[in-house]
Amino acid sequence: MTTSSKFSKALNLLDYQHLAKEVLPHAIYEYVYGGGADELTLNRNRSAFDEVCLWPRVLNNLTQGTTATTILGQSWRTPIMLAPVAFQKMAHADGEVGTARAASALDIGMTVSTLSSQSMEEVSEQLSTPKWFQLYWQLDRGFNLALIRRAQEAGYQAIVVTVDSAIHGIRNRAQRANFELPENVKAVNLEDRPPLPSKAFTPDQSIVFQGMMSEAPTWDDIEWLIKETSLPVIIKGILHPSDALKAKSIGAQGIVVSNHGGRTLDSVPSALDVLPNIRKLVGEDYTVLMDGGIQRGTDVFKALALGANAVMLGRPQFYALAVGGAQGVAHMLRILREELEVTMALAGTPRIEDINHDCLFAAL
Repeated sequence: MTTSSKFSKALNLLDYQHLAKEVLPHAIYEYVYGGGADELTLNRNRSAFDEVCLWPRVLNNLTQGTTATTILGQSWRTPIMLAPVAFQKMAHADGEVGTARAASALDIGMTVSTLSSQSMEEVSEQLSTPKWFQLYWQLDRGFNLALIRRAQEAGYQAIVVTVDSAIHGIRNRAQRANFELPENVKAVNLEDRPPLPSKAFTPDQSIVFQGMMSEAPTWDDIEWLIKETSLPVIIKGILHPSDALKAKSIGAQGIVVSNHGGRTLDSVPSALDVLPNIRKLVGEDYTVLMDGGIQRGTDVFKALALGANAVMLGRPQFYALAVGGAQGVAHMLRILREELEVTMALAGTPRIEDINHDCLFAAL
């Protein structure tokens, strides 16, 4: 079956996942799909959405309906942004550049990963929509600033610092598949990174605590970074309400409630489960995004109703890219955007600001 014929078979985001399994090498698919350890969190991300029921209103005038919204002063056509997804050339030769073209065609924002397989400058040239740069903290503070300055010069409008994956989680699915990064795919944005210092461990030391975690950022590092850049900083990977309040207090202009797609620490709650309490604590005016488990326009609606200003979409962009290149990503985004519009129409909510907790059913 050709790529074009596979492309025509996708009617929703889950279809793209199934089709991607047919076209991707087994090890790459398992690496992208897989969650941490027993994948309890991966599965919870999806089941959390299934447990929420909508409570529609009828006979409202929807003729002026729109999905337009404003995030951090930026105008968005719809409250959906592509999450940072690394090494997209594993999916298709179009890579992140192809994803950027699709995002621009559908007027969807994109967050470009530090671990992009194409340079942040190449990707930015194809983005006419809101564009953010995602930073994985590097040990050398000066190199972090160099990356941020490159991003600013390339036209990126915000920095998203991922804080929940200082080390990889236990990913048995990828291990069983013997996943290795293909030789022709690399993190091109890090080619000039200063070499890491060599380390020797004594018998009473841990390669995790005294090794890998010695390179992880702390709140002091993030606070320093916020002061060093004029770009808004969003902290991604928040689950605990106290961490959300801490992020706000040190000057982060927003957070992404996320468990890294269930790929790091297993047995944690879904982002959707913790979202309402975080929203309550940080207040209505603070920017809160979320990701994890989104497959339908109804899922986007539920996340907005529970307190998110917008959502991020991770794995589906990789699957669609694998199946149909840039055209596949554009088609996938169109499906999701139209599903959200249909949901809003049938729920009786013409505008994003009309979506709130009253749109959800709670049994008495």
